[in-house]
Parts: sequence; C-alpha cells; structure tokens
Amino acid sequence: MLRARVERWWPDLLAGLTPLYGAQRAPMLAADLVGLASAAYAARPDRLHVRDLERMLRPDWLQDPEMVGYAAYTERFAGHLRRVADHLPYLRELGVTYLHLMPLLRPRHGDNDGGYAVVDYRAVREDLGTMNDLEVLATRVHDAGMSLVLDLVLNHVAREHEWARRARDGDPAYRTYFHVFPDRSGPDAYERTLPEVFPDFAPGNFTWDDALEGWVWTTFNEFQWDVNWGNPAVLREYASIILDLANRGVDVLRLDAIAFMWKRLGTDCQGQPEVHAITQVLRAVTRIACPSVAFLAEAIVAPTKLLDYLGSGSYSGKVSDLAYHNSLMVQVWSMLASRDVRLAERALNGLPPKPPSATWLTYLRCHDDIGWAVMDDDAAVVGLGGHAHRSFLARWYAGEVPGSPARGLVFQHNRDTDDRRTSGTAASLVGLESAATPEDVDRAASALRLAHAMVLGWGGIPVLWSGDELGQPNDPDWAAEPGHEDDNRWAHRPRLDWVRAEQRHDRTTVPGRVFTDLVELVRARTRLPHLHGSVETRIGPVDDPGVLVTLREHPVGRFVGVHNVTPEWRCWPGRRVHDLGVADAEDEITGEPLPWGGDGNVWLPPYAVLWLTTDGP
Repeated sequence: MLRARVERWWPDLLAGLTPLYGAQRAPMLAADLVGLASAAYAARPDRLHVRDLERMLRPDWLQDPEMVGYAAYTERFAGHLRRVADHLPYLRELGVTYLHLMPLLRPRHGDNDGGYAVVDYRAVREDLGTMNDLEVLATRVHDAGMSLVLDLVLNHVAREHEWARRARDGDPAYRTYFHVFPDRSGPDAYERTLPEVFPDFAPGNFTWDDALEGWVWTTFNEFQWDVNWGNPAVLREYASIILDLANRGVDVLRLDAIAFMWKRLGTDCQGQPEVHAITQVLRAVTRIACPSVAFLAEAIVAPTKLLDYLGSGSYSGKVSDLAYHNSLMVQVWSMLASRDVRLAERALNGLPPKPPSATWLTYLRCHDDIGWAVMDDDAAVVGLGGHAHRSFLARWYAGEVPGSPARGLVFQHNRDTDDRRTSGTAASLVGLESAATPEDVDRAASALRLAHAMVLGWGGIPVLWSGDELGQPNDPDWAAEPGHEDDNRWAHRPRLDWVRAEQRHDRTTVPGRVFTDLVELVRARTRLPHLHGSVETRIGPVDDPGVLVTLREHPVGRFVGVHNVTPEWRCWPGRRVHDLGVADAEDEITGEPLPWGGDGNVWLPPYAVLWLTTDGP
C-alpha cells in the first residue's frame, strides 16, 4: 500500500520541488520527504488507516451534500476541549458533519492575533487542554460522523517560537528560517509594492529586532515573523507538523495566510506561483502517509486569483481540496443591501470553473471581518462605481445609510484609500439586533433564512459560524476583555449563549425561528444529490433585478434556486418557469407548490426562497 502511494505521488513531489529549489536538489529533497511520510505511515493508528481506506474508496467525500460545517472558538463554544464532545449531539441536531475548531495550537502569551501567532505547533493552548485531549476529541468527533478541522498557520510564527528564539540567539541555520535584512534598503524596496494588512494597528511590513541586528519581515504584526519558504528546511519542518497533526486525528487542515508565503520583489507578494508548488509538495507528502487528510486554502484574494488555490494549469487537482468562496459571501451581502442581483450575476458568472475534484467552502461570514471585494470592472458593467459601491456597503452595514437596519462595525478604515471593512454577526448585519417590532423581526429572520439558503444551496461545504444558528447579536462587551479592545472583530465572536440555545425549538422566539429555519434547510440539502460539490452553479437570466436564480445541472436532474433578495413581493415570469422545466415542481424545502398568481407568473413573498428540481434526461 505504501509503495503504491509513493509511486503515485513521487512525480508530484518532484514537480513541486523543482521550481522551488532546482532540479539538482529536488530528488534528494523528495527522498527525504518520502522517508518522513513513511515513518508517519508506520506510526499511524489503525483506526486512521481504516479511515484512509474508506476515503480512498470514496474520494468525493468532501463534495457530498451531507457535508455541513460549523466553526467556533473552543473556549467560546464549550470552554475546554474535553467539553466540546458534550455538545456534539447539539451539532448533530443541526446537521453538522464538519467541525472547525479555530486556532488552538499554543500561541504566544498576550496579544496573539486571535491565536494565529503560534509558539508551538505540537502543543495545545494550556487553558484548552492537551494534545491527548485533542486526540480523544478527534475520536469522539469521528464516532459522531464528523470530520475535525484545525488551523495551520503557514506564513509566520510567533517571535517567541523556538525557531525565532534560536535565530535571536545567533544560530545561523535558524536565522535563514526568516527574512532578515541588515538595513532598510531591502525592506524599502519591497515596501514600494506591498499593501498593509492592518494599517490601523500594524503599519508596514518589517520590524527591527535588536537581537537579530536586522529587520525581520512581519506582514501581519510585529510579533508574527514571516518564515522563509525559500529554505527547504522550513518546508520539511511544516511537513513534519502536518503529519503529526494528521496522526492525532485531524481530517482537514486550514492553511492560514497561504497567499503570503512566497516573496518576490516588485509584487504584492501574494499568490506567487511558488505558493502552489509548495502546496503541491505538502499535499503529496500527506497523500503518501495519510490520504484521508484534506487541505483548505485560506486565500481571501481577488476573484480572478481565487481558482489558483484549487489548482489551475499544471497544478490542477494537485493543491488544495477546498477554498473559501469569498466572492459568494460578498455578493450575498451586496444583494441584501442593494436589493439588486445584477452585480452578483456578473461577478459570479465571471468566475472560471473550478477543478471537478475540488470543492468550494461557502459561508455567510466567518471569524474575520468582511472585506468588500467588489471588482471595479464588474461594477462598471452594471452601471456602478466600484469604489462607490464598496463605500455604500461598508456604510450600509454600519447602519450609516438611512433605512439600514444593520448594526455592524467599521473595521480598519484606511483614510488614504477610504477602504473600510465590516465586523458583525449575521443577526446584527441583517437587522435582528435592531428589530423593534414583530414585523421587523419577521423581516430580518426571513432575510437571514434567505442568506443561509444561498450559502447552503450553492454546492460545496457550507459552514455556519457559531452563534449564527441562534441569531446571536454582536457582543456588546467585546472591548472589555483584555487584549480585545483594539480589535472589534471580537464583537462577532460571542460566546455561544447556551441559555439562548434552550429556546431553539420554540419558533415564537428568535433563536427558535433561526435554528429551525436552518435545520429545515440542512435537511432539504442532504436529500438533494443535485447539490454535490462537483457540479458548477451558474446564475440564470435576470428577469427581475430583485430575483436571483441559480442553476445546477446534475445527471439526476436540474436544480433551480429562486431567491427574492428584497423586502417586497416580486415576480418570476411564468415563461421562465416553464422553460426551466419546473412548472410542476414543489419546493424541496417546504414541500409546498409554486405560488402561482392569476396572471400566469410565480409571485414571491419578501425574502422568499425556492429550491426546485427536475428529473434527469
């Protein structure tokens, strides 16, 4: 079995290593990585070998419509790794089969960028448990029919990490693990084309370190040192870390900050071709030792660059298995604010098809802020100004536009470019927090149901952020927690309100309304093979700018999603219904017939959603 895997993945190892380190060094480096993978294979528990075999026999397991995700911070969801297992029945009730526990590998003390400044990849945060606790939880998660997802930060380590400590102590080998410059000439040359990720609290991309006697590359914060992937020793270190986590039962690794890994003068140092070569190598090593483990690319990049992280050209099918569909998230919120689907039709239909073996990860929001990634060209085609629309969205979701019910927060306002991002829970952004009357509540809850339906009905793996299933609003005390006061993203990372969760079956309450709506959508999704992740979704003709129609052509039949993105009744022309072959269909979510009007058209109530299917040819 192992020999067959080595033969299968050896060409991918060589093909990835050669552009990184040269044709002469590549075979030796590949042989070393195979040795690393072979040792991990030998040490892998039998139950995980069985899992490998099961998933090799079902390679599309990530694309199954039964895949539904949930993301949470361990401490804010359950307090401790040991107590997460106690809440697995709650997640199963919701239909969750993919559990993402946000960064829990040991970070630096104090400010640590929400856990993304890792000081030890082989230990768990002390207050959350131990690596043994993680292994026990992974087994419980597997027994509950779920997959466990963890973050792996690839671009940087905490300055207190052992590699950085040894570099500061003068070890020349570890100094080469980082990008260190003796003076400002190098940093200044790079800075001419580098953007700032956190202009408010971490301007610039380089930090002086007295012990190093040099400037070290720090893309995100001065305490996060970018590692030098041009050094093959760094790649070997991370390969070893991946194999260790895999053997502890982790099923999916979210490759954090993947876009920033390779540096090239004169560019923005994001998404360079070498990033995909590195991912190909790491994936090949993983496939040899533990083929049931998948990669999720955390690449929040321009839509035109997104497909590269799922594999294009020579990297097609050889890099990450999953990537965030950031464009869909942005367009869902844009449609709800503008009450117009034409920009979404242009932007989403403009994306090239993904590799059939890869899968989108769809989401309404995540732990991070929302960056309004609207392309100027797309906006211009539908008569909008890109900058003006981005500004409108940021102001709408901050509640600054008359008529907006949103209660989001502006995050990282760049005064020079007027770029503004947005923080907020789904409930606060959609208007549940500000709802003052039963009518307001109904309108906001209906809009939230619609938004979730667009995410759940797109295909791929939809992921819910903890608290959104209960309609939790922003945490009003987010700034009171030490270390959080300068980062309003903590407003949309509230601790799960378990008292609120007790109301989840009572539809007269907001938690009950939101939770039962979601369960209904998830159950409908799992019944529909049309939503298999291998199938592409495209936007159908726009007959009414307030109605989005999604189309999926699966061998079992056509899927038609119909979405009224406005708080008004809208018309879907009867001729279009007949053309698509769904005139006699019933809504797969509710079982209700189409709401035909006396004029021969389908009339959609405010924020209505229909999932319609046909039989195959």
